[in-house]
Amino acid sequence: RDLPRALNAQGWHTTVLTPSYGAFHRLPGATELPSFEVGFRGTSHTVRAFELVVDSIRTVLFEHEIMVPTEAGRIYHDDGPLRPYATDANKFAFFCAAVASWIDTLDALPDAVHLHDWHAAFYLLQREFAASGERLRRIRTVFTIHNLTYQGQRPLQGNDSSLEAWFPDMRYDARVLGDPIADDCINPLAFAIRRADRINTVSPTYAQEIQCPSNPDTGFIGGEGLEQDLTRAADEGRLFGILNGCEYPASLGRKPGWQRLAMAARETAEEWLDDDPGNAVHELALERLDALPKRRPLHVLTSIGRIVSQKMQLFLEPLADGRSALEHILDRLGRQGVLVMLGSGERDYEQRLAAIAADHANFVLLRGYAEEFGSLLYQGGDLFLMPSSFEPCGISQMLAMRSGQPCVVHGVGGLHDTVESGMTGFVFAGATRREQAAAFTDCVQHALQLRHDHPNRWQKIRKRAAAQRFDWASSARQYIRQLYDHDRA
Repeated sequence: RDLPRALNAQGWHTTVLTPSYGAFHRLPGATELPSFEVGFRGTSHTVRAFELVVDSIRTVLFEHEIMVPTEAGRIYHDDGPLRPYATDANKFAFFCAAVASWIDTLDALPDAVHLHDWHAAFYLLQREFAASGERLRRIRTVFTIHNLTYQGQRPLQGNDSSLEAWFPDMRYDARVLGDPIADDCINPLAFAIRRADRINTVSPTYAQEIQCPSNPDTGFIGGEGLEQDLTRAADEGRLFGILNGCEYPASLGRKPGWQRLAMAARETAEEWLDDDPGNAVHELALERLDALPKRRPLHVLTSIGRIVSQKMQLFLEPLADGRSALEHILDRLGRQGVLVMLGSGERDYEQRLAAIAADHANFVLLRGYAEEFGSLLYQGGDLFLMPSSFEPCGISQMLAMRSGQPCVVHGVGGLHDTVESGMTGFVFAGATRREQAAAFTDCVQHALQLRHDHPNRWQKIRKRAAAQRFDWASSARQYIRQLYDHDRA
């Protein structure tokens, strides 16, 4: 959303291409464009195209039943551990074939095609191996890595969700497409790293980290098997790290008072419970909210994010006594404060958090997505917790800082690039996961002690955090200079 707007402001004309997912083409203002043909599974398919302009950004939506394998509006599917990515790979391989076919119909080719993560990497298949790819090879390709954990691997053949099932007539080079571990699989992320003209990550530090192998024993998350390809790309001058931006509106409004914050939390939980009667997590959240004091607690801690391993591993990492870092933080917080966590994700992590919430009256777990309430948490909290195991960039810490809420962060990736310990927030580190988890709990305790004992120093940290500017205009200038216009820079 924000990068195209920033690019347009600097004189570039951007068009966003996305599946309609059976829903977006029905939005008000969408107008139909000429349909076109796409070859997939040995058959020609007619794809409908729609144009939608919002805030001066042109979006072209592609609509076809292959991109709507279940209900309209659903983007991701979980096929289980025996068929990882199967449904989504079918969908995005078809989408990228549609993108390639649509671009090939244009009279004037774009200067660059900017691809994001494994989902869009299949476009490069068409560019390199499709019979119609000659025209596409004239266009610069830029590939952005948002998260190396998800790579989209699928078999090369022998499966209904495989390269040869999608494109039976394509003559391809398995060595170029292959997964570093399973050479009978296509790894679209690896292929994009090998073949895109320019590659970037969404923070400078992450670009360095991913050139090193991951080490589960120490908790370091690096190249996830692709470090050799990434190091080669860096040596060839194709890999860059450009920090994502954040929007800075003229006014964020007044900081919400405690009663408004508590009421918004209650309304959010009640709405979810109405949609899912009897849900124990929502019921517990309401019970915890009812028991909160009428006056604001001394410390209001907040956390917003996906409930997945990347974000939750260090919260739930056991310390020497077997209890998790989160339990230690809640015990130290006691009756003086409350932690409000908003997010959803993997069932196992949700259940583990719910069990801790059941045992701690000062922990309110709101399991779900609520953008409006999330904005109030960013504005109304005292200390934001973000102990990511790795972080390609991170937006939550920027949004919290923007509102003057200091953050406790793990010094990795984009967190390292945006938070300065003792100046704009608090940063911890450690040589192993247990050391990191212990350092996390100590860092939270140090921050709260500083807030209590040295209010003037705390206010200076708050003000410096709010004064930071990670703006999209700066990011867009780097995209233009380093990625789009690199040869003319």
